[in-house]
Amino acid sequence: MKTYTALGDSITAGIGASSPTSAYPCVVAKWLREKSCPTAVGTFAYPSWTSTDLRLALSEHDYSPVRKSSVTSIWIGGDNLIAAGLLILKGAGTQAIPKLLSQYEHDVIAIVKDTRRLSKTSIILCTQYNPFPNAPIAVQSIQALNGITQRIAFRYRTKLASVHQWFANNQAELIAGYRNGRLEDGAAGSLPVHPNDKGHMRIARGLIPLIAGN
Repeated sequence: MKTYTALGDSITAGIGASSPTSAYPCVVAKWLREKSCPTAVGTFAYPSWTSTDLRLALSEHDYSPVRKSSVTSIWIGGDNLIAAGLLILKGAGTQAIPKLLSQYEHDVIAIVKDTRRLSKTSIILCTQYNPFPNAPIAVQSIQALNGITQRIAFRYRTKLASVHQWFANNQAELIAGYRNGRLEDGAAGSLPVHPNDKGHMRIARGLIPLIAGN
């Protein structure tokens, strides 16, 4: 039986889905079983985790979540950007973004290297979709983050899930509570950034060919 492990933050933990079984990791496993590809699914994810949080948590658990995994997806970094976005809304400016991107690159490379060292799992890196397509700073920051992800995938020969392309121009349909696609949408304190059930299904549909091909 194939084992799929999803590493990540609040999206991977299922936030935005109407139930745990509607979160994309469970949808992936369900669809693969229906295609006569029995798949066990595991998640190692927590809301608000940044790339550093994920790296440290994996180290603390000696990478046990991925040691026996057949396929592992890594989707992290969104909460790094959310933290920066909230600071920008409070007038902090954009000076924190380059440091954030550098830390993200360091963390993801470390996760990929350590996973490869301790497991034979196939690795899929996921890009970030943009929940704020009408905010120039969000467009620039997410493009930069995705550029880093793409370079890491190429350099370390992982698979790449281009989630940003799956959501492009469809944010209103796929994101829970989507409003105007601007950072100001979160002025009340809650940013509409998580996929709804349709969004989780779209993610699962995109991941299945990458997972089933292993």
